[in-house]
This record gives sequence, structure tokens and C-alpha cells, in this order.
Amino acid sequence: MSNERQPLEFDVVVIGAGPVGENAADRARKAGLTVAVVEKHLVGGECSFYACSPSKALLRPIHATRASQRVQGSEGAHLDAQGVLDRRDSWINKLDDSGQVGWLEHVGITLLRGEGVLTGTRTLEVDGREVHARQAVILATGTTPAVPPIPGLREAKPWTNREATTTRRIPDRLAVLGGGVVACELAQVFQALGSSVTIVEQAPGLLGRNEEFAGTAVKEALERDGVDVRTGTKAEKVSRLGPTGEVTVHLEGGDTVVADELLVAVGRTPATRGLGLEAVGAELTDAGYVSVTDRMEVKGVGGEVPWLYAVGDVNGIALLTHMGKYQARACGDLVGARAAHREPDDRKTTPWADDLGAPQVVFTDPEVAAAGLTEAQARERGLNIRVVDLAMDKAAGSGLQAEGYEGQARIVVDEDAGVLVGATFVGQDVAELIHPATVAIVGRVPLTTLWHAVPSYPTMSEIWLRLLEEYGL
Repeated sequence: MSNERQPLEFDVVVIGAGPVGENAADRARKAGLTVAVVEKHLVGGECSFYACSPSKALLRPIHATRASQRVQGSEGAHLDAQGVLDRRDSWINKLDDSGQVGWLEHVGITLLRGEGVLTGTRTLEVDGREVHARQAVILATGTTPAVPPIPGLREAKPWTNREATTTRRIPDRLAVLGGGVVACELAQVFQALGSSVTIVEQAPGLLGRNEEFAGTAVKEALERDGVDVRTGTKAEKVSRLGPTGEVTVHLEGGDTVVADELLVAVGRTPATRGLGLEAVGAELTDAGYVSVTDRMEVKGVGGEVPWLYAVGDVNGIALLTHMGKYQARACGDLVGARAAHREPDDRKTTPWADDLGAPQVVFTDPEVAAAGLTEAQARERGLNIRVVDLAMDKAAGSGLQAEGYEGQARIVVDEDAGVLVGATFVGQDVAELIHPATVAIVGRVPLTTLWHAVPSYPTMSEIWLRLLEEYGL
């Protein structure tokens, strides 16, 4: 047998080279282990090429233009649709992953192009080539867009986030199925770039996982933009005239929406098909995600020492890139400690902050920034809470950001513990306000201590002081 077909061997093999897989691989490498990553598409993954990066690159010029128009003396800015698309292309490097591949080579991580399939304990195949992992295999395959079983929908060849974030063509009419983050962000992008957009959402409101006032504010903003937002209704059938003709979405009750393109943004599906999970006894959750312990160890897999881990969206704990990277860092440290026969440090190898409510920003205009639990989630957990609401214009800095600034802030306080368990901000430029809330929630900082963290005047961060004063401090 030639050398080329001999089994390959590494200490750690990571399946999936998105940001989560890259972080797991890098952390294991820093622990002194030899590492390979397996990737069948683009190194950098969904976030870099089809989700976070391109969508935010599209949204930022819209935000900047509107922010300028809201300040007296700076009302002349205008949006250049072609320039927006060009900026997006630069951010995704026109779907060329050579930069990310170069980084892997620079830090000494081996890239294996192809599909990775588990075949046994610490063993997998990559396009027919046998690969052994002496210490661990880490799954970081993420998710794929969900396409619901609506009659005619798949046949209509709808867009998912992939097509929407990489298109060079702005359709005259765009229909959007869904009312979550992707649906709202991309609806605003295409409306601003010249499409006539209609949102169809089965739930009674938008952004259902956030505080209700956040979804209401975004819905009102989209409608002011000219988006036709139809909530509380669902699509029953989809039809298309020819392979590229107009699309008709038939709604319950007999209404229809006719568009040139249809974007499906109704959620995600775990990317577990074809991984060979059944070959090693891996357990899945009812929703099809890989079931893991609090240390990201895959349940159901035998062996004296855990060897199979799953991090990021594929385990379904928190479908957010930054939370997946957090899990990956902890997992990489855990694998490194076990490989060195050291007792793992729970402070670094168990991502316990997952349970506190992940921070998230919806990059619409207005932005929605949230961390921790919503009021409803806190009550479901049986916490004795107090909710404090305040208009964002109570902070002097908001008036400097925009004339007639509109927005709302909310904190959710655990009265028994005297700590913050949730916070939500809605308004222009609120994204950067959420990290202090995350620190306070994860650190369980007493409100009486938080009161001494004095915000600079006149900034929007002064809303923290106003919220604490409203609370009674």
C-alpha cells in the first residue's frame, strides 16, 4: 500500500471548520496537541460566508445612513445599493476561503478537505481515507436552514440565508417566511436596497424569543420602512411559474403573496446526517441535536475516558456563534488537560454560563440587545423577580445619538439574590450596551455594587444609572 493511503493520525480531529471548530482546534493546538480539522465546504463556515458576517456587512451601511439622517446638520447621507453589495463581497472575500486556510497552515493545524464520518472509537473516514484521533474527536458541524414541509415549497426553490446573503440581484418583490432574527434583519436589508418586502409569520408577533416590546418595536419600524408584515397567519401552499418565474404563497384564509423570490427563514436543523453517529452509539435529543453533558461530552458513547465531544449549534444549547465559540474554548481546554493527565479546571472547562441566558443582538434598526432571561423565562423558573422599564431617552447620551431618540430598556432583577438576571435594550446603537449586562449576570454582581460602576456622562451607558435609580438605589 502506498504512503498516501496509510491511515492518518492526530491527537485531535475536529469535524467542521466554522468559527466554532476553528476555536476548538486552536485551543487544543495551544495545549500542545496535533490537530486536524475536516471541512467539506468553506473554512470559516456558515457564519463567515453566509450568516453573521455578510448580513451585518449589509446592515451597517443602512444603519450608518439612517443615523446620519437623524442628526441635525448631517441629513444628506444616502444609500448606495451597489456599494452595499460590494462591501458585503469584500467581507466574504467573494466566497474564497484562502485566508482562513492560510491561518490554519500558519498555526500548524492540518486541513482535511471532505466529509468526515465516524466509523468507531476515535476513528473516522474522510472521503474514504482512514483517520485516527489519539485523544478526541470534536463535532462542530453546526446547523442547516430548515425548510418546512409546506406543499410546493421545496419545488419552488426558495432562498435560504445562503442565497439571500450572497445574491448580486435585488428582487423587485421578496416574500419572507418567518419572523425571527434572520427574517427581520434580511427583510430590512432588501427593503432598504429597493425590494418590496412581505413578511409572513405564523406567530402573533416578531422575535418571539425576546421581550414582547422588542418584537413590537421592530415590527413598527419595518412597517415604517414599507415592509408588509403579516403576523398570525401561515403559508399553506407555494407555487412557482417555471424555474425562475414569480412565486405565489397561498395563505390560510385565501390570501396570497406574490413575489419574485421567496426567502425561508423559519429556523435551523442540526447538521448530523451522515456523521456516523449511530456507529458509536451517540444519543440525540428529541429535536435531533447531539445530546451532551455539561462538559460537551456526547452522551451514549462508550469508553473509560470520554473521547467524543459536540460544541456549538450541533448540540442545540445556544444557537449563536459566540456561544458556540465559548463552548469550543472550554472543550479544547478540557481535551488538553485530559491529554496531559491533569485534573481539568472546572472554572475553564465547563461552560456553565449557557444556562444563564446567552447575550444576543438583533441588528435591525432599531437594534435589540438582550442578555440573560426575559421576564417570562424568569417567572417560568419560579424566580421572585422585579421588572424595571425605562425609556432610553432618560440617558442624556441618547439625545446626542439622534434627534427624538426612541427606545426602551428593561432589567429583570432576582429580588431574593439582589442580582440582575436579564436585560433588554431596544434602540439605535444599543448593541454595545449589552456586554455590561452580560458581565453583571454571569458575575452575579449585586445591584448595590453595580450602583458604584459610574457611567460616563453624556453617554448612552448612563441608562444603567437611570435604571438603578428607577429600581430604588
